Amino acid sequence: MRKEHAFWVLSIIGGCAIFSSTMSKNPVLPLFAQHLGAAEEYIGLISAASTIPGILISMPAGTLSDVYGRKRLLQGALFIFASAPFLYLLVQELWQLAFIRFYHGIATAIFGPVALAAVADMYVENRGARLGLYSSVTMAGRMVAPAAGGLLLTVGSFSSVYLACAVGGIIAFLLSFSITEPTPTTIERDPHLRENIHHIVKNKMIMTTNFVEACQYFAFGGFETFLPLYARSVGISTSEIGLIFSIQLIIILITKPTMGKISDRKGRSPVILLGLVIGGGSLMVIPLIENVLILSLAAAGFGLGLASVTASTSALVSDLSRGSHGSALGVLSMIMDMGQASGPVVTGILIATRGYSSAFRSIALLLICAGVLFSIIHHSLKPHER
Repeated sequence: MRKEHAFWVLSIIGGCAIFSSTMSKNPVLPLFAQHLGAAEEYIGLISAASTIPGILISMPAGTLSDVYGRKRLLQGALFIFASAPFLYLLVQELWQLAFIRFYHGIATAIFGPVALAAVADMYVENRGARLGLYSSVTMAGRMVAPAAGGLLLTVGSFSSVYLACAVGGIIAFLLSFSITEPTPTTIERDPHLRENIHHIVKNKMIMTTNFVEACQYFAFGGFETFLPLYARSVGISTSEIGLIFSIQLIIILITKPTMGKISDRKGRSPVILLGLVIGGGSLMVIPLIENVLILSLAAAGFGLGLASVTASTSALVSDLSRGSHGSALGVLSMIMDMGQASGPVVTGILIATRGYSSAFRSIALLLICAGVLFSIIHHSLKPHER
């Protein structure tokens, strides 16, 4: 299979898998949990159940893919994507829903870093652009899923939504059989695996990049959770809030491959720093805005910052990982999940105790401080260590 064809097959698989996974959550999950009698605090816990595997499994999954090959791990994850939707049809109790969310989360925890590693394996010179393009294809699936799920829920039932999720998962699983293995399939082919993992953990630039990724997704978690509430508090309607998020997602989808390409040509670090500054600046002004158009521009700015950072971090970690892309991106994914999971919690506490203005400015300051730290570490290292 030609490299270009393999890339697009993997991208389509990713788009179908993320479409299936996102539709199982948004908007159906809280409504289904409420239908089962869950209070709001339990709905939050059930929703969070799918993020726990990312913290626990991403790094081991990435490392196993370095040893046994990407295809085996990808097919294992895609089997879960295909099978989990059918389990929702059997749910009678809230604990069953939480268990299935955890099981479904295992698929994302495995698939995310391993698929990125597979793309990183394929490309070297234009790695940033290709990682960004792959991410945009999966994001297209993420964008379509809520609208499709809402429509199916309106004209059908909870079962209709989960059966549609199953279709997306099954298509992705069947397509996985056309993947050819581009990586070593036995540990004998990677005799330096332990040394490479030690290098990943000890490498200051890799771990600083991981920290930046965690900060970026910490900010994103707080932003996507509480921007709707802030917008409503200043009189912006629900439909206008949806428009704000749609604009932001479109900006991310369009700009991520471009920012990845720029990082291929100009270097990863400048693009990461630019993204942190843009994202931090956008968050800083949000508490000053009460107009829907200007708030949309600020949200678009945050989206551009997010696209710039995340298109470059995965590429930089891959560049520095000595070929153990699965292990390196597994660590990145694990730390990213920790940031994204904690973002809404900490931001919620800040809003409750200090208000929206202090909360948004605090997470903006976090991004800017992360940029300062990243710049200091970058300039303190020798050129070959960057």
